[in-house]
Amino acid sequence: MKIVVTSDTHIKENSKTRKLPDELLDACRSADLIIHAGDWQSPAVYNELSRYAEVKGVYGNVDGNDMKQLVCEKEIIEANGHRIGIVHGHGEKKTTEKRAIEAFEQDEVDMIVFGHSHIPMIRYVGRTLLINPGSPTDKRKMPHFSFVILEINEELSCKMVFFSKG
Repeated sequence: MKIVVTSDTHIKENSKTRKLPDELLDACRSADLIIHAGDWQSPAVYNELSRYAEVKGVYGNVDGNDMKQLVCEKEIIEANGHRIGIVHGHGEKKTTEKRAIEAFEQDEVDMIVFGHSHIPMIRYVGRTLLINPGSPTDKRKMPHFSFVILEINEELSCKMVFFSKG
């Protein structure tokens, strides 16, 4: 099972200057599932990703009511026997990572996908895999745009994809 993980696309409705990059869309063409960890900014992103595979995700702090009608604030999904918690990670106090972990304190999850910080990261905390895919459209101070390809088969493979727009 191939899962493309993204977040923080920040694409406003009918944006003429920002669009989902080819690198991300090429990966989505062969995906079984796409996870978006919030800050879509418009349902157009959800609709475009849905052309490639089933989309699961949550809303972030910049998403309006149109996105809140499509996705929840927090979600737990199952993929090939693994429980994946999804949350944006915004809030006050503590780090984004700590807020994401706390969001699932009462839940048994194998992985937590979150966004908000735009800082790409893959690491374990205890037995829980934490994934922040960064952003494919808004790298901020990071040197590259990014997203994650997660493969769940007999083995678990998680790869950060970095790219530069030309």
